[in-house]
Amino acid sequence: MLDFTRIRRIFRRMRFLFLPLTVLLLFGCSRSEPPADLTIVNNIEPESLDPAVIVAQADMRVVQGLFEGLTRLEPVDAQAVPGLAQSWEISPDGKVYTFHMRPNLVWSTGEPITAEDVRYSWIRALDPKTACRYAGQLYYIKNGEEFNTGVITNADLVGVHVLDPLTLRVELKAPTAFFLDLCAFPTLYVVPRQTIEKYGDRWLMTRPLPSSGAYELVDWRLNDKVRLRKNPRYWDAANTQANIIDMLPVGTANTAFNLFQSGQADIVWDKELIPNELLDVLLKRPDFHAYTVLGTYFIRFNVTRKPFDDPRVRQALALAVDKNRIVTKITRAGELTASHLVPSGTRNYHPPEGPGYDPDRARKLLAEAGYPGGKGFPRFEFLFSGSSGNNNQNIAIELQQMWSDVLGVQMDLRRVETQVFWGLQSRLDFQLCNSSWYGDYNDANTFLGMFQSGDGNNETGWKNPQYDSLIAAANNEVDLHRREQYFQQAETMLVRDAAPIIPLYFYSGINYFDTNKVSGIWQNVLDDHPLRSIRKIKAQP
Repeated sequence: MLDFTRIRRIFRRMRFLFLPLTVLLLFGCSRSEPPADLTIVNNIEPESLDPAVIVAQADMRVVQGLFEGLTRLEPVDAQAVPGLAQSWEISPDGKVYTFHMRPNLVWSTGEPITAEDVRYSWIRALDPKTACRYAGQLYYIKNGEEFNTGVITNADLVGVHVLDPLTLRVELKAPTAFFLDLCAFPTLYVVPRQTIEKYGDRWLMTRPLPSSGAYELVDWRLNDKVRLRKNPRYWDAANTQANIIDMLPVGTANTAFNLFQSGQADIVWDKELIPNELLDVLLKRPDFHAYTVLGTYFIRFNVTRKPFDDPRVRQALALAVDKNRIVTKITRAGELTASHLVPSGTRNYHPPEGPGYDPDRARKLLAEAGYPGGKGFPRFEFLFSGSSGNNNQNIAIELQQMWSDVLGVQMDLRRVETQVFWGLQSRLDFQLCNSSWYGDYNDANTFLGMFQSGDGNNETGWKNPQYDSLIAAANNEVDLHRREQYFQQAETMLVRDAAPIIPLYFYSGINYFDTNKVSGIWQNVLDDHPLRSIRKIKAQP
């Protein structure tokens, strides 16, 4: 039975605590603009809205409304279906895709969208000057990696060829079972070539901003909201549900809950935006929805820093973590502990078990590395992001205690704002840090592929030619059983032998919205919810 007295008591306290914020939000909306059909709390402020630059899920949710790829994800099962391309053929060897784009496609500003725009967008993402951290998503294309890494400089050698204004031929290095899923990923979205060539890095500031997706950008007011408006020229505009959507950057759970409870927000994404003190009660409410997702929370080592260049040190720290304490004491939303990186339930894959909790072996390995009982082990720092008191901080504190108790090593904590965190992590300016990864598509490669030596999302400094070869062999293999075996060997190396990461737990997807007021959201394993499908249910008179 729900403790409504407790909820009301806490909500009253929160209401007065956040009254100034509510007034500010209302004041910010007092301009002469129509009210939004949907208001969504979208966690952090977007770092960018450029599909070739973004990495955070909050950024991707907005960008998914503005731009589209040759395919798009349908909202129920997150399967790739026709997007800007209405059809395609695949060669018998699985290496050549011929895409046929929809006739009469136009940007939101009225200009035609052509196959040349697709080619430009993909080559731009591969161009080293763009510094796209997801450029590896295009490495499956012939000469994609070579162009991105500077081995070749002629973009015409990349396997993306315009046959006519509405036909694109793509040559892959090898059969790629998930290539159509990649075409629905933001890195491969189609962006406005003419606008980017004219305005350069300031192209996102142009108004009107040409968009290829279901929505166009009305306004992006920092620390206030991103406002989107239905794109009437979108090829599927007839099925785009909401006219105006406001995306609010709210990074604290109490504020998000206050906005939802007071009716100022219709949807709140992310479990991190549920007040921790109310978690056990709120998860029993019908407007709080929990579901299985392909997502893992883990720790990254910077293996270029001593003493973490020694795999025995990394293995010792991994074996000294009691992950059950973290999911029962801190996260408390039904998360499962993780000894491997790839979540169970990933299509065509059964992950191998990695190291569990073994304090005795952890102490033995640390001694073998030259630090018996932690003696002589340098004090080190754990970098984490987010607001004070959130799960990242609580997990860091728990790790700090466990490693001190089991191994006798001392760790300092460093909390930074999320945007600062991304920069420090990408520059390898840390020793250990928290991390998370949600599957970009339903395949083991989305988790394992990012730890290849040249992948922009590796961010550990770890490079292993044998690991790279196993991933390449898996992605060149058409036999699903042999492909799985290659991936299993690679994952064993990643989580058990080399251990540049420590998997902690698998996420439970959670969002909250009232199904009597909002429709068009399905809880799928990719935690992907296209904005075009969501609508507010009109109240009955």
